[in-house]
Amino acid sequence: METHPWPPYVPEGAKVLIMGTFPPQRKRWSMDFFYPNPSNDFWRVMGLIFRGDKDALYLPKERKFDLEKIKVLLDEQGIAMGDTGYRIRRLAGNASDKFLEIVEPVHLDEILAKVPTLRVLVTTGEKAATQLAEITGTVAPKTGEWTEWRAPDGREMRIWRMPSTSRAYPLALEKKAEAYRRVFTKE
Repeated sequence: METHPWPPYVPEGAKVLIMGTFPPQRKRWSMDFFYPNPSNDFWRVMGLIFRGDKDALYLPKERKFDLEKIKVLLDEQGIAMGDTGYRIRRLAGNASDKFLEIVEPVHLDEILAKVPTLRVLVTTGEKAATQLAEITGTVAPKTGEWTEWRAPDGREMRIWRMPSTSRAYPLALEKKAEAYRRVFTKE
C-alpha cells in the first residue's frame, strides 16, 4: 500500500483544483510534484494554454519539467493541484489507473475547508472522475463536460471531467489543450 507522497498544492486564493488519481511509481518521476512523468502531457497542456508553448514548462536537456516555472504558473492562475487517491494499492507494476485500487480517498472536505475560494474541481481522466463522484455523491460527467455540486459548506461548485493527459489516451495534445482551455474560460 502507498500513501500519497505530497500534500495538495494550494496557492492563496486558488479557484480551481485539478485532481488526478495518484502519482506513478517513483522511478517514473522527473520531479517531486504532481504529474512528474515526462511522458505524461499534463504540463505540456498547461504550457500550451497559458504560455502558448508546449515546452514552456519543460527542460529538454534535463528531460524533466521545470518545477519553479510550474509553481509560478499555478500561483498566477490560482490553480491548486491534488489527487483523488490518498492511499492506494497497485494491482500491477505500472501507473495505469486500470490497475490502481484506491484504498482511502483524498480528504476533500479538509482541502475545501482551507480554501474557501475554490469554485471548480477538475478531474483528469475516468478513474479520477469516478472517484470524485463517489466522494461528492454526484454522477461523473462525460469527458469534456461538467456538473454542479453544492459543497457541505453551501458553496456552489462545478466539477469538470477532462480527458486523461496520459499518452495512452488517444487524443492529440492540441485537442487535449482545447478541452482543458474550456475550464479556464468558463469559470
